[in-house]
Amino acid sequence: MSDKLRWGILATGHIARKFAVGVGQTQSGEVVAVGSRTRDKADAFGLEFDIPRRHGSYEALAADEGVDAVYVATPHPMHAENAIMCLKNGKAVLCEKPFALNAGQAREMAAAARAAGLFLMEAMWTRFLPPIRKAKQLADDGAIGELRMIMADFAFRGDWKPASRLLNPALAGGGLLDVGIYPISLSSMFFGQARAVAAEAHIGETGVDEQAGMVVKYDGGRIAIMAAGVRTQSPMEAWLLGTEGRIHLHNQWWRGSELTLMVNGKNPQTIAPPVEGNGFNYQIDEVARCLAAGKAESDIMPLDETLSIMELLDDIRRQIGLKYPME
Repeated sequence: MSDKLRWGILATGHIARKFAVGVGQTQSGEVVAVGSRTRDKADAFGLEFDIPRRHGSYEALAADEGVDAVYVATPHPMHAENAIMCLKNGKAVLCEKPFALNAGQAREMAAAARAAGLFLMEAMWTRFLPPIRKAKQLADDGAIGELRMIMADFAFRGDWKPASRLLNPALAGGGLLDVGIYPISLSSMFFGQARAVAAEAHIGETGVDEQAGMVVKYDGGRIAIMAAGVRTQSPMEAWLLGTEGRIHLHNQWWRGSELTLMVNGKNPQTIAPPVEGNGFNYQIDEVARCLAAGKAESDIMPLDETLSIMELLDDIRRQIGLKYPME
């Protein structure tokens, strides 16, 4: 591996552009190749971000010997297939969230990586942001006593475009996998593996979940109350509630907003750890650190936790009656 981690980007959509910008904001990596379904799209993306090698297929990118790690940025239903293809070509993989469509696919991905001894991580970029890390540190240090409950939401009022990624069941649309995974992953980070869940949702006329609410129980009676949606605007806040106080992660918490620490009997303290770059740079640096240390998994976003999150998502989908046509 060269001094900088040599990234290949698989797909050329909006999230791939954010990733390319993020790599440019690090000292740890550089984008050396891009793959798209057509050479024209790969050339246009490569020209935009000054990427030297441009492939007209995903397969060609996966086989590029000058690439150390691949960022999988395809639509949800393609994540498992594309990630496994890259692993079979000896590449480390950072796979965009949701990691897969379901837990079965996620287990296949993890098994492929572990059998080959290759790095694989879910691209839950929020988890690596300084404000989220600060909230975790405060909770772990007992700043609010024993953490007992989490309340978090991520829902927005999207445009009515039935064929779009957000509303099309063929693209695994709906709120749960697209944005519901943020509060679910947040709760998992603090509470661990879920033990039980009760969920309700409105399945819209296109056949995807337009809004959903979940109550999840964890060990020790701890509870997370969460909401997600693509046709309903929510406050986009998160609260960590402890026996001696609470932590408020402010509006659009998943971007790394400021937080307020409220300890019983004390004045509230607003904390604003600076977020540099577009935020993607933190997970990009994490991949580079892990690979430099010879690690096949991240301690902050380990595969077993990703698998447990996918199992919880499967359970929620069973309860709300959401199944995708390709499953």
